[in-house]
Amino acid sequence: MLLTFSQEIQAADTERRIVSGLIAPYGEIGFTSAGPVMFERGAIAIPDAAKIKLLMQHQQDKPVGRAISFSDSTEGVYGSFKLSSSTRGQDALVLAQENLVSGLSVGVDVTASKPMKDYLLVTAAVLKEVSLVESAAFSSASVTDIAAARAALEAATSTSTKTTTINTTIVEIETETESEDVMTTAPEITPDIPAEAPAEAAPLEASRQIIRPSVLDSQRVRTPIVSMGAYTEHKIRAALGNDDSKLYVTAADDSFSTNPGFNPTQYLTEFPTNTRFGTPSIDACSRGTLPANGMTINVPALVTSAGGQSGVAPVVTVEAEAGAVQNTGMVTEYLSGTVSKYSGMNTISIELLERGYGDGNFFSELTNQLQNAYLKTLDTTVNAALITAGTVATTAQAATSAGIIGYASEAARLVYEATGYFANNYIANGAQWQLLTGAVDTTGRPIYSSSQPMNAGGLVQPGSIRGNVLGLDLYVDKNFAATTVVDDSAIILAPEAFTVYQSPQAYMSVNVVSNLQVQVAIYGYMATIAKMPKGIIRYNFT
Repeated sequence: MLLTFSQEIQAADTERRIVSGLIAPYGEIGFTSAGPVMFERGAIAIPDAAKIKLLMQHQQDKPVGRAISFSDSTEGVYGSFKLSSSTRGQDALVLAQENLVSGLSVGVDVTASKPMKDYLLVTAAVLKEVSLVESAAFSSASVTDIAAARAALEAATSTSTKTTTINTTIVEIETETESEDVMTTAPEITPDIPAEAPAEAAPLEASRQIIRPSVLDSQRVRTPIVSMGAYTEHKIRAALGNDDSKLYVTAADDSFSTNPGFNPTQYLTEFPTNTRFGTPSIDACSRGTLPANGMTINVPALVTSAGGQSGVAPVVTVEAEAGAVQNTGMVTEYLSGTVSKYSGMNTISIELLERGYGDGNFFSELTNQLQNAYLKTLDTTVNAALITAGTVATTAQAATSAGIIGYASEAARLVYEATGYFANNYIANGAQWQLLTGAVDTTGRPIYSSSQPMNAGGLVQPGSIRGNVLGLDLYVDKNFAATTVVDDSAIILAPEAFTVYQSPQAYMSVNVVSNLQVQVAIYGYMATIAKMPKGIIRYNFT
């Protein structure tokens, strides 16, 4: 299993061409290319640090540097990387310094792991590569130092004590932890110049100019009345007959609706969306590693008709003394899964990418939305496959608390008798979730949504799509085809009965030369296999 995920760059030293940061945290759940994952402390092995290359966007043919050191701590693995002096390396360094490329993304080859309830615990993995990416998947790290910028300011301060005429431009150096504005131009000071004083010092500039993310930097108030003093001045000028001042005063005496220059529009960095959700149906199933090659996968299996397949198991019989031994042939079969590609694309103008306000925020939000759409399609596909492969519960149940209890108890028996495994997971649509949340006993007390119920039937809360119902782990999924409490509005299963084989997701961007647009795409591969259909029990509505 090849996993990729990213952390924010913690430092960028342009003088030594070094970037560094926490590349793999321990004990922290993060969403990787294969879903929620946590790394056990000491799980990541680095056989030869000198051979680890620093890539751009996980493109193997575009290395921009090489690792110089790694360190292991209680928080995770830290790494430092030296960028090359090539054009690609220089571009990568500038992007990292200006916080346009703010993430260090690692690629690891998982050699040992354990599936937990909500995530995959990786116990052993080998580091393959590290890449610079646009944004980080974890928020535990932040930019703490930009050495070149700090050095420029110190040099400017030092030079100002040695010259008699100061004409220094101080450029604002922006870090994630700063909140104060820095003066953009120092006032000129011209003391008496002694005869032996040197000529005027050349202006000093910091290594780079940072464009502050404020719309006020690109807007100018067209009226000169920007203060009470200016208003008084033009009031007097208007009284003396100045026509321009009459117009300015008239505008200032009006309202915001006719004078928008006094009320500039403020653009925030918030981005409300209702597209993020997750993959509840996939999380309720067992997970497998998708092979790197081929569009069909086969799994040898022995599942008899009791579990929903046509295999034949060996039989052992009791025989009398000196009786003949029964010969029973075992029949196995291959369970097949088709590998399908899932992809999406968005076309962006070069103007929006290069000149759009937000310092790269649009591209980050676009990739987030592509990822959300990708995961939604995968989860909807798995939910539909579970419905198709599953077995309808024998007894029809009403949409009541008693019906839920009857469904869960019968499904637990059917799953165990058919597979030998236990029914652990309960996938419900929104209507079933509502039924569970509103369930009460004969005295009107909540059954599942109470924090301290008298009869602990489980725990279902309005603020979480995860819960517990009669000992089953609850997964609420809005991607069901059924939207009310009807047939197939819930699924109870043993995770071992259905396996999802998923590849890491990848991004691809292509420049369209004819119109200078950029096409950004996300894609990945997935296959599913219903190993024991009778271990998947669908809700049967009365």
